[in-house]
Amino acid sequence: MLSSTTMSRSAGDFATAGDASSRTVRAARDALEGRRKGVAAALPFVGPAVIASIGYMDPGNFATNIQAGAAYGYELLWVVLAANVIAMVFQAMSAKLGIVTGRNLAELCREHFPRPVVWGMWATSEIAAMATDLAEFLGGALAFGLLLHLPLIAGMAATAVLTCAILTLEKRGFRPLEAAIAALVGVIGASYLGELLIAPQDWHAAAYHLVVPQLRDGTALTLAVGIIGATIMPHTLYLHSGLTQRRTTPRDARERRLLLRFSNREVAVALGVAGFVNIAMVMMASSAFHRAAPGMADIGDAYHTLIPLLGPAAGALFLVALFASGVSSSVVGTLAGQVVMQGFLRRRVPIWVRRLVTIAPAFAIVALGCDVTRAMVLSQVVLSLVLPLPMAALLLLSSRRALLGEHALRAPTLVAASAAAAAIVALNVYLIWAAFN
Repeated sequence: MLSSTTMSRSAGDFATAGDASSRTVRAARDALEGRRKGVAAALPFVGPAVIASIGYMDPGNFATNIQAGAAYGYELLWVVLAANVIAMVFQAMSAKLGIVTGRNLAELCREHFPRPVVWGMWATSEIAAMATDLAEFLGGALAFGLLLHLPLIAGMAATAVLTCAILTLEKRGFRPLEAAIAALVGVIGASYLGELLIAPQDWHAAAYHLVVPQLRDGTALTLAVGIIGATIMPHTLYLHSGLTQRRTTPRDARERRLLLRFSNREVAVALGVAGFVNIAMVMMASSAFHRAAPGMADIGDAYHTLIPLLGPAAGALFLVALFASGVSSSVVGTLAGQVVMQGFLRRRVPIWVRRLVTIAPAFAIVALGCDVTRAMVLSQVVLSLVLPLPMAALLLLSSRRALLGEHALRAPTLVAASAAAAAIVALNVYLIWAAFN
């Protein structure tokens, strides 16, 4: 369930949408019926988690991770790791909800929750979409402008055009769009692998802070909440449950269990890559800026500072990764927005209308001369404040045996996931209290 053209299609409809997509649908059916084995059986199901993983590598992550690494070195790496593990659990829950019920999270919320709750969830989801687009567009535009020496507004326009061009791939079926997103994920991952090889690291200290929690002061807590907001994305929780329905529908309990196994493996790998990228962002910022520029808080300044510290290759890799992140996350944000609106309101709007509405705040911020990086960081805090709603909905729906049968959450998983959601709510409450005191 995706855009205005493909969101309402079933797996069978995709068999005629394009050669690559039809081959994937047939291969998925062959895998479920045992005619494909090993890696060949898993490949047709690769895509939904890869698309969702882009939400965990968007420009908002760049902004918060650069600030975290510059100000606190490796100290907040444990937050990145913890957020990524929580993200894996909730993305797997979202995928399972779609696979077992055949409906996405927004649709299920509309069916099972009171109307005022549904309207509230839709409104906050749209706010989250605007906050997401703010970070995505500003990040992509910054990178494009720095690469080609263009004004920020021109970079934003170019990013918008390229995003729409990639979205048109969906007319040829889901597979070409998935391939484009996967290629951009590869660009981001390869770029940050290169950054780690260029920037000298204290691997022992990094390993220590990856597993030992530490929050030195209130600013560290604010950044930690921002990291969580940048890592666990509300819109991807809605989106993933819709993406799982495009290949094939399981015909019995055995096929459903097999499909869930493929899905869980893809979530682990795709979000593992996203976790590596986020950890690499903090480590690069720590290596480059913690001693030389601990107050680094601007993405543009980070690029200009990287070149004399680590060389032009590091600066180029940084911009390439940022641009790939901005473009790909803009595409994914649009898909998620369509799922949210159609699921909650049962209404469709043309993609170009949604793009105009959600990117308007980004253009307004640039026109008013606001600090771009600060706006990106604050957008991630907004996402963190919105996040508990879809997390709570996922927990409530995923624990209902009447809805999921044998696939309902078991007690240990429910307790652990509920504790994670409660911790995020507690952090948000503290953040609001601290802001007013």
